[in-house]
Amino acid sequence: MTKLKLERKLADNEAKAVHRMIRVSPRKLNLVAQMIRRKKVARALTDLEFSQKRISDTVHKCLKSAIANAENNHDLDIDNLVVVEAHVGNSVVMKRFMARGRGKANRIQKPFSHLTIVVREVDEEAA
Repeated sequence: MTKLKLERKLADNEAKAVHRMIRVSPRKLNLVAQMIRRKKVARALTDLEFSQKRISDTVHKCLKSAIANAENNHDLDIDNLVVVEAHVGNSVVMKRFMARGRGKANRIQKPFSHLTIVVREVDEEAA
């Protein structure tokens, strides 16, 4: 007996890429993710390339992966792709302690994030 094949959760004109365990807080990553939502892929890549945020390189890589998935796995035209979803999620939080004065300690939290980018092919007249 083999396992049944799961149904595809995305539409036929969509592709996605997921980057997990990014070492940045979700709040900071969401600032960069909202910068590319609902934009054409070419414009989103340009915005990420010239962004001053440290994490924009990682988001740029994830977006290029979503574009490659759309082109190679789903035969979508990359000139008509739009970023429909850039979702940021929480991951684990490393907890560390820093020594303070008088024998006390403060807790330092080092959060991780997950990033999911979904691109969709749209018609030229609809865009």
